Amino acid sequence: MPKRKNTFSSWRRGLTQRAVHAGWAWVQRRGSVTAEHPGRYRFGAMGTGTRLAFPLGTVFGEPWIHLGSHCIIGEQVTLTAGLMPDLDLGPDAILRLGDGVVLGRGSHVIADTTVTIGSDCYFGPYVYVTSTNHSYDDPHEPIGKQWPRMEPVEIGPGCWIGTGAVILPGARIGRNVVVAAGAVVRGTVPDHAVVAGAPARVVRRWTAADGWQPPLRTPAPVPIPEGVTPEQLRALSGLDEETAARLAELDEEPASGLAELEPDS
Repeated sequence: MPKRKNTFSSWRRGLTQRAVHAGWAWVQRRGSVTAEHPGRYRFGAMGTGTRLAFPLGTVFGEPWIHLGSHCIIGEQVTLTAGLMPDLDLGPDAILRLGDGVVLGRGSHVIADTTVTIGSDCYFGPYVYVTSTNHSYDDPHEPIGKQWPRMEPVEIGPGCWIGTGAVILPGARIGRNVVVAAGAVVRGTVPDHAVVAGAPARVVRRWTAADGWQPPLRTPAPVPIPEGVTPEQLRALSGLDEETAARLAELDEEPASGLAELEPDS
């Protein structure tokens, strides 16, 4: 015989689930770190609108970490300055993030010597940036006990760093660079380049003389015209292919063509 459903038990479980979710959302809001509500963290600088999501990853050396304005630091992101906590690192910042930087969930930025990330850089989840690497010069000493090598890292403004990429010590990445998911970057990367692989190599580059080489395989996305309303966008989503093709052939401004789709009031 089919087992009878316990309506009361099911209702109680659903209520408990909603309470747990609501409670966790409250904890996330209260636990996030901002300039107005830094909690126990005392960053060297934190700009307006910057928020570190809760739960945080490992964070230490905050006096030598400078965060720009309107940065978004995802959950479980590690930010460290110095080899270990409670060191005096001198008068200058060790880790600098420009304005509008986004660090995806689970990313690590390890700044034992200087790491600079330019404005408007977007990182996917689980990106690893480090200015320190293990050394293995002495074949008789455990690698973990040998003094590491440190080299500054610089990432220019406007870059997109894909999921799981690794930026190694000494990397110098130009502006508006795409680092493919899983790439391992060392050395210098020129402006307006796309790099991929391990070790990463330039697979596409833009110059004023030649444009993108090799050429892009897909057309550039077309931004939504100014003045288009949400109602008009919803109307577009319901069009058949024939009607959409006719609209695409209109010589008029895109916004005026969409005006015909305005729903009746």
